Amino acid sequence: MYRYTDFDRQLVRARAAQYRDQLQRHLAGELSDEEFRPLRLQNGWYVQRHAPMLRVAVPYGELSAHQLRTLARVAREFDLQDEGLPTQRGGFGHFTTRQNLQFNWIPLVRSADVMDLLAEADLHGIQTSGNCIRNITSDALAGIAPDEVVDPRPYCEVLRQWSTLHPEFAFLPRKFKIAVSGAAEDRAATGWHDIGLQLRRNAAGEVGFRVAVGGGMGRTPVVATEIAAFVPWAQILVFIEAIVRVYNLYGRRDNLYKARLKILVRAEGARFAQAVQAEFAALLATPGVEPVPQAELDRVAAHFTLPPAAADAAGDGLVHADPPAYGRWLQRNVQAHRVAGYRAVTLSLKRAGQPPGDVTAAQMEGAAELAERFSAGELRVTHDQNLLLPWVREHDLRALWLAAREGGFATPNIGLLTDLIACPGGDLCALANARSLPVAAAIDERFDDLDRLHDIGDIRLHVSGCINSCGHHHSGHIGVLGVDKDGSEWYQLTIGGSDGSRLSGPATPGKVIGPAFAADELPDAVEAVIETYLHERRAGERFVDTARRLGPQPFRAATDAVRRATARADAPVEA
Repeated sequence: MYRYTDFDRQLVRARAAQYRDQLQRHLAGELSDEEFRPLRLQNGWYVQRHAPMLRVAVPYGELSAHQLRTLARVAREFDLQDEGLPTQRGGFGHFTTRQNLQFNWIPLVRSADVMDLLAEADLHGIQTSGNCIRNITSDALAGIAPDEVVDPRPYCEVLRQWSTLHPEFAFLPRKFKIAVSGAAEDRAATGWHDIGLQLRRNAAGEVGFRVAVGGGMGRTPVVATEIAAFVPWAQILVFIEAIVRVYNLYGRRDNLYKARLKILVRAEGARFAQAVQAEFAALLATPGVEPVPQAELDRVAAHFTLPPAAADAAGDGLVHADPPAYGRWLQRNVQAHRVAGYRAVTLSLKRAGQPPGDVTAAQMEGAAELAERFSAGELRVTHDQNLLLPWVREHDLRALWLAAREGGFATPNIGLLTDLIACPGGDLCALANARSLPVAAAIDERFDDLDRLHDIGDIRLHVSGCINSCGHHHSGHIGVLGVDKDGSEWYQLTIGGSDGSRLSGPATPGKVIGPAFAADELPDAVEAVIETYLHERRAGERFVDTARRLGPQPFRAATDAVRRATARADAPVEA
């Protein structure tokens, strides 16, 4: 994984020192809330429903065990909830769908101390908020996937260094998200990003990018549109600069809800692509504008090497899959690897009694220890809010399973219904219309039988607490959206969405299947959807395939029956 240079460290530590000065002036009354707001946002500090929230960047999802231990220390020493607040939680972090980690209870007066501690571990919150280019995301299997065409991590790192504190793109019309995939299968949900980059090789074997723009969720879910089939890799920064310049110039700044790139792309259509191509040509003709030198890519790529022991791992062989619990874990949590003798192993962060993606300080330390023992000290944050160990030798799998089970990371549910995505929702987020975590817990409790889960099979369930879609409900095979109705929390169901992966098919938003449900009706409604699938599926047919074959109507009929049954149960009894 990438190791910071002296320049990188100086930049991050200087930024932390700058933030400390800004914070001190704010606390002394020299900077108003309005003046301080953009300064804290550019360093990842929000003010949420109950307390400040810090979002820590995890570029393209890669973490070292040392960095995870530092994050555990932040959780233990700084994420301390005020006992007078209603939600009694603290001392934990929350991994997001965009491969970041959030803390929700750090007092603002201690925020500069946290910035210093993070900087010591080559971590920060720079550009995890604000109207700028956000954290670059990628496939959690980058560099190790058998279907990989080109390792995307060096290109992600070049993008990260280029976009960090880029002066021209610090105040865009709205936030801007880029995802990169280098494999045949899109596991980075590139179609749902402002810019989705897919690495490929042309007939001559040269590396370049397919570029799609204008993807995004929120109030108007839009799948990104291709505007270039092949941009040579050395010119990709110039091409992205052309895209962002056109957006910066023509994007809406008068209406928050119409300011995202997807709105501009939809409004302009082919004219947007033409403007980008014209800007791209003009930039290439500008003196001083140069492609990325091969030497620079080589310098960055040199960081992404195999672990020292990788050459000795071939021929280790898989341990026999007994007992059955171990066999299930091998089936669900262990994935193929491009290096013979290795496997990638997912540590499930979906466990009973704990919100999806949440990890306590002790659990972070436990995961760091597993990485040190079994994965060359490296972890990945996945799009599905789990952790992945990328360098596990096959002969260590049984020992890892036993250790992961001891630490609560071995639930064999990866890709199943209880491996659901959920945002923090109304328990923590000031923007949320409804709580996500209680309904996620209720669904998890309803489907707590592993035999039943395995019978249901592959399925993606995503929960968002509001239309901002941080839980990616649009791309769920089953999506749950929290809405407000006259001050009460209700939940809308969608089916048939996709993130673009092999399991899901091309990126597409799910379809609404009727009016919203009250919170206590939702588990019954989800169960009705699942039972309809089990009744209607063909041999070997996954949920998403059945949903697309049948369309919304059978699922709506089943959930309408739930609504009618609830209405009868609530009807007054005649004397």
